[in-house]
Amino acid sequence: MNQLKTLRLSLQWLVICALIGLFSGSASAFFLVTLKWVTQIREHNSWIIWLLPVGGLLIGLLYHYYGASVIKGNNLLLEEYENPQQPIPFKMAPLVLIGTLITHLIGGSAGREGTAVQMGGAIADQFSKLFQLDKKDRKTIIIIGISAGFASIFGTPLAGALFALEIVYFSKINLKSVVLSFIVAYAAYYTVAFWQVQHTHYSIPSIPEMNWNNLLWTIGTGIIFGLAALLFSRTTHCWNDLFSKYISYGPLRPVIGGTVLAVIIFFIGTTKYIGLGIPEIEKAFSTPNESYDFLLKILFTGFTLGAGFKGGEVTPLFFVGATLGSALSIVVPLPIALLAGMGFVAVFSGATHTPIACTVMGLELFGIEGGVFIGLACLVSYFASGSIGIYRSQIVKGPKYFLYQKINPYKQDFL
Repeated sequence: MNQLKTLRLSLQWLVICALIGLFSGSASAFFLVTLKWVTQIREHNSWIIWLLPVGGLLIGLLYHYYGASVIKGNNLLLEEYENPQQPIPFKMAPLVLIGTLITHLIGGSAGREGTAVQMGGAIADQFSKLFQLDKKDRKTIIIIGISAGFASIFGTPLAGALFALEIVYFSKINLKSVVLSFIVAYAAYYTVAFWQVQHTHYSIPSIPEMNWNNLLWTIGTGIIFGLAALLFSRTTHCWNDLFSKYISYGPLRPVIGGTVLAVIIFFIGTTKYIGLGIPEIEKAFSTPNESYDFLLKILFTGFTLGAGFKGGEVTPLFFVGATLGSALSIVVPLPIALLAGMGFVAVFSGATHTPIACTVMGLELFGIEGGVFIGLACLVSYFASGSIGIYRSQIVKGPKYFLYQKINPYKQDFL
């Protein structure tokens, strides 16, 4: 009898994983195609940035009247994981999709992972009611929704599965969540592949040997990447707090923010700091960037998201890390592509407190040859980036948490 029950439950979870992988992967594939389309429209019509206030108003009104319950975005997923209360409304998925496409169409600086993760989480949690799952199983559902969204949007199933596990309170993860997270990550990944949607590819052609000199340079750059992650997180939170404090009416925030962005973009005379910034990321692997490129991306992204526009933070983090690593190649005696690749994942590691997932992502994207450099940079950045990352509702545990508690047991957020 117990064997039959175990078999039934196993089949149920396999069905759930397959469905979530299929729907989340398809949603990400559609998002990637439409995101490419709106980006091309913007690039061929530079005047469209003057519509930033109009687009901001549309997003603001949309969330003010229809999306108040899901405006927290990724933080809502983390809060529901930690303390399951109410099912995540399905409307989170279409709202964040529409908001992100508008943001990228008119010239906001934002990413895409937040959109995919929110769509994956919202889609996944609908199965909680369908299969009458309890609070414990809802936690598993949220994990696999995050896994599906992340894996499908970046084409990195291993990193996606680990990111979903690592981003939540890791010590409460059970074996079932681990297994299901990997299953749904690959299901979503292959769904995107089925729709023949391509991901961006990068390469690091030259990897030096790891000696004491290169070890010290890697640790040093890892600290710099961690500080950049810290600056990114604090800047984003700062702009959000300022807009919330001084502009009480939500829909007005992106209108004012959009107006400021449009004027600044016009006067600086370049659009390389808006949108995803993929061309600049690719360029960073071969040509040294200006020393201020990463700083301007931090400012543009923090301001865009703080004003209420939609999208993610991760691709801008890739931009910040890759361009910072590229700029450091002028003084650091390591190959430019390796430094860009290290920064690409290390800044992400520091800002999300996920060094394992980011190391694995680096291996998936750049190959195993540079694994020692990538892993060390991610680990050092993780410790150097402070206790508050881009997700305010994330509960930070593990070695960094205990290290910080020893340094200052009365204040967790001391950096």
